[in-house]
Amino acid sequence: MLWLYRLLFLPALVVLAPRYLWRMRRRGGYRERFAQRFGAVPHLPPKRPGLPRIWLQAVSVGEMLAIAPLVEALRKENLAEIYLTTTTSTGYRLGADRYSGRTLDVGYFPMDWWVFSRRAWRRIAPDLVILTEGERWPEHIHQAKLRGVPVICINARLSDRSFRRMRSVRAVVQPLLGGITRLLPCSAEDEARFRELGFPADRLQTTGNIKLDVTIPLLDAAACAQLRAAAGLDSELVLLGSSTWPGEEEALLRVLRDARGAGLKVSLLLVPRHSERRGSLEPLLRDSGLSFHFRSRGTASGTVDVCVADTTGELRQLTQLADLVFVGKSLPPHTEGQTPVEAAALEKPILFGPGMGNFRQIARYLQEAGAAKVVRDGNELTAESIALLQDEPRRAAMAAAARTWHRANQGAVERTLVLLREELAKIRR
Repeated sequence: MLWLYRLLFLPALVVLAPRYLWRMRRRGGYRERFAQRFGAVPHLPPKRPGLPRIWLQAVSVGEMLAIAPLVEALRKENLAEIYLTTTTSTGYRLGADRYSGRTLDVGYFPMDWWVFSRRAWRRIAPDLVILTEGERWPEHIHQAKLRGVPVICINARLSDRSFRRMRSVRAVVQPLLGGITRLLPCSAEDEARFRELGFPADRLQTTGNIKLDVTIPLLDAAACAQLRAAAGLDSELVLLGSSTWPGEEEALLRVLRDARGAGLKVSLLLVPRHSERRGSLEPLLRDSGLSFHFRSRGTASGTVDVCVADTTGELRQLTQLADLVFVGKSLPPHTEGQTPVEAAALEKPILFGPGMGNFRQIARYLQEAGAAKVVRDGNELTAESIALLQDEPRRAAMAAAARTWHRANQGAVERTLVLLREELAKIRR
């Protein structure tokens, strides 16, 4: 079936190119190293004798943050050298900032057509390929199979939508999965789904979710106060909209107005999933009659009702200012959800909508633990937010439940490292 994929790739690229070019231009930052999309990998140093070379692909910011302990352990133990790629401009900026000096280089993943992929493979010449989460590219995996290079998928997961699609074309999917050496699902449910799709059981091993091993540096009281002032947040309470999508900012503005109408001294901190949406958010905020500040414009000159963090890499710090967190991309019509892990790790009470398809198990476990609550729509978001903001003991109980749940579910990084060490030892032999 690979020949059909190759045949259809270019027509699909031509059809979809205007949309993606427009999105790249809107989001910005894609012009740098753009030729790498076509396999033009920069010249890497010669391989060091006896040291395997890993090609590690982490699609965006979340994955770039999650792989940090793996990269650090492999470097400290001198087990391999790593060439790191990503797909998004925000992922690239974070990777270049965080992993320069720890990896051979940080670049963009090539488009998955055989000419581009083969070109990149010849220049990188990896001994091991590691893919994160939902990254399973047919041509990339085929190039590995041609060269006898093992492919390991870590933190592997299948969203509800991906599983439905792959199950409907199982005959096409099975050859793709057959090129993967080992697949390490992040949950038992994901393992069951891969089994149903026909992935061999002897190559499956659930290791857990490495994102749950996140360690976030905590700000002290002085740093929190300084960050609050810089953001213009001077109220008693802060409601955070974490990684919000269109429609959710409007819902949170209604929460803010009604909460203040109920006598609560609360401000709203918005962190949109895509910072380039500032252009559509500014008219919305202006029409609301509320005062606002955009973080990209520097330090707030005074207190505001709404702060918009239209920046990259600040969510973990800003979450520490929150008294209540709403996790975005979860209110209808959105269905996939953003990660609630950082909020749980920082011991925050959490709300999210019913659309948490990408984090269905984590969302369910957080609910069962008493750390999070589902709100079906904007009206429920308003009612539940106000109820929680008025009830400090209940927020404290949810925060304690989040802490307990997070600590009980760590260890995936070490389990993943055990298997990576085994594979690297085979390569060295």
